[in-house]
Amino acid sequence: MTDLVLTEIADGIATVTLNRPEAMNALSKALRHRLYEVMTALDADDGVRAVILTGAGTRAFTAGLDLKELGSQEGALGAANAEGADDNPVKAIESCRKPVIGAINGVAITGGFEVALACDVLIASSNARFADTHARVGVVPGWGLSQKLSRMIGISRAKELSFTGNFLDAATAERWGLVNRVVAPESLLAEARRLAADMASVDPAFLAGYKRLIDEGYAASFGEGLAIEHRQSSAANSAVRPAELEARRAAVQARGRTQGRCMHQHMRCGQSGSVALLGSVFRPYGTAVNRPSDRSCTGHLPRAGDPGRAWHDLHRLGRSQCHAGGIAVCLGGGG
Repeated sequence: MTDLVLTEIADGIATVTLNRPEAMNALSKALRHRLYEVMTALDADDGVRAVILTGAGTRAFTAGLDLKELGSQEGALGAANAEGADDNPVKAIESCRKPVIGAINGVAITGGFEVALACDVLIASSNARFADTHARVGVVPGWGLSQKLSRMIGISRAKELSFTGNFLDAATAERWGLVNRVVAPESLLAEARRLAADMASVDPAFLAGYKRLIDEGYAASFGEGLAIEHRQSSAANSAVRPAELEARRAAVQARGRTQGRCMHQHMRCGQSGSVALLGSVFRPYGTAVNRPSDRSCTGHLPRAGDPGRAWHDLHRLGRSQCHAGGIAVCLGGGG
């Protein structure tokens, strides 16, 4: 019998694949239960530090609940309001204390959209599309979409998607802030693994606490979130020893120098324009890196035409990165 959820673990990173490509990875009862088992096992596995969730094939991340199953079994629609993690895939994902990166390889529709929103970070293939068809199907969302989506992309955009059922393409999803980046289909898992490796290099206990802090604050009001941060920060930081802090500071500086060299070696100029130079590399401000390997170093530089923002962003990069690799800002030209 085919395993409905595939798991591959390498270098502390687990890749979890929803494996019903012939049914667009629809979330059958059996698949939902298997996903719960897999996520529970990965959460308990100290050798796993980050998780990637994706779908088999290129057509779908997941098309959501299996409508054929819902239409043939009495009471099956109760899955849309299931509270237990063994039947609710969103809770199964959210119960994992480790970072979960959604690698969206195709369509994420309705319940599948809700599963995507359960991930901590989303990276999309250029094939990816998102749709909330709850209104057209006549089923009220029960896995969080009606509340999460508006908080992520704004209430008007969320209402547009939910009230029409229209598809949102990957490029627009990135522009709206739904996904962090869009890559070519063949680069999706490699990009997700690079990001997962960065997360896996952080102390796992600290990362689990940080994830919990962000999620608890996100679910509360802004004022309550600040109070939660203050309580947890005060308790945790009082136990940090100066020697430990100094060692970690040195490691952060060394990593910054490495990232600076990565910028120096890999970024390629694809535009022309006036350049203000810091260090030794000429790069027009707003130039996008050319390859997935480049994006793992720096992502995309901000757009041209805003020198004030440019200097602000350079300051944020840190002196160690600027000194090591050199950064340039296009003050005119390009786009």
